[in-house]
Amino acid sequence: MASANLPSHATISTPSAWVQRFAPMVKAGGTVLDIACGHGRHALFFADRGYRVDAVDRDPDAIATLSASAAVTALCADIETGPWPYAGRAFDAVVVTNYLHRPLFPLVMAALAPGGVLIYETFAQGNEAYGRPSNPDFLLRHGELLQVVGAARVLAYEDLVVDDPKPAAVQRICAVSRR
Repeated sequence: MASANLPSHATISTPSAWVQRFAPMVKAGGTVLDIACGHGRHALFFADRGYRVDAVDRDPDAIATLSASAAVTALCADIETGPWPYAGRAFDAVVVTNYLHRPLFPLVMAALAPGGVLIYETFAQGNEAYGRPSNPDFLLRHGELLQVVGAARVLAYEDLVVDDPKPAAVQRICAVSRR
């Protein structure tokens, strides 16, 4: 997928602090979709807490790491060039980290059940000063996630530079679907 990879020194299994912060907002025992899940750090985080998780990534080696978890349905699919595999499905949460493919924004929002929680965190404009990704195609424009969520209720939003796991310009949002 056309995504930004985690820094090489980041621990793959450590869930994002942003995801951990807003995980309690997701309906207990609900369903979670982890988009561009990589090795599944967030899929496993939610599965370990009793959620039913669907996780998708185009990397078969990364997806294979999720096969041991009965609570995770892992799918190897290229969601940028192939069909959206979750048409007609709704999730209590959708999680996206370190990934940006703008044409998927409407599908991501449509995948939220009424009251569903979107937890999204990725690189933003300004990150070119800190390294990769530096291509504007993979950097959110200032305020872009606020536009993406539309009428959803925004619980938290940040557009800032962080130091952990490495210096980077990021944008992140947690929003609840009103539909």
